[in-house]
Amino acid sequence: FNLTNDDDSDKAGGDRLFAKFAPRMSLDGLTGKDLSFGPVQELYIANYTVIDGGSSYSYELSKTDPKTGENLVAEKEPGFQSMIGIGSDVMVPWFGKMQFNLYANYDVKQKDWNGYQVSTNWFKPFYFFENGSFISYQGYVDYQFGMKEEYSSASHGGAMFNGLYWHNDQFAVGYGLKLYSDVYGIEDSSAFESSGVGHYFAVTYKF
Repeated sequence: FNLTNDDDSDKAGGDRLFAKFAPRMSLDGLTGKDLSFGPVQELYIANYTVIDGGSSYSYELSKTDPKTGENLVAEKEPGFQSMIGIGSDVMVPWFGKMQFNLYANYDVKQKDWNGYQVSTNWFKPFYFFENGSFISYQGYVDYQFGMKEEYSSASHGGAMFNGLYWHNDQFAVGYGLKLYSDVYGIEDSSAFESSGVGHYFAVTYKF
């Protein structure tokens, strides 16, 4: 991180901060009523806020200007998007309880609505050891669609994270495979690869 945007830092010109917040408020709790039905256990008012404190830069698109024939250029600006919508907890075979949320996306910097997002996440312990530790399959899917051309170089895109982690009471160790395509509404190009595969290794201490 280069939180102070120091020009002398070896991180100068790179991303300064990236954060996600996804709070949900129970509609069952607010109304005092049981709103469950079928496999849907609970409903929520859901929020999903993404803060990207990265640097501004330009990159070429695969689209060309019909008048000049030259590749169009897009600007990547630090983002601040706050989505609001409806959330749920749904019982799914084998997985157990999963979150499913549908949001409308509000771009705080542009002061305008820009498309929608469907999100889900899961945490499924599937192999247990005698000492109480276990291995889990955990991950998420974020898929955006209906984004406006004036704000996004791609109208849709998303990411899927698939993780295998060993857990005990104090530690988790694992590997995650992330698949992404035109993520965050940025069209994939040679200048900015917004589609591909990412590998993540993590050691976590729980407190």
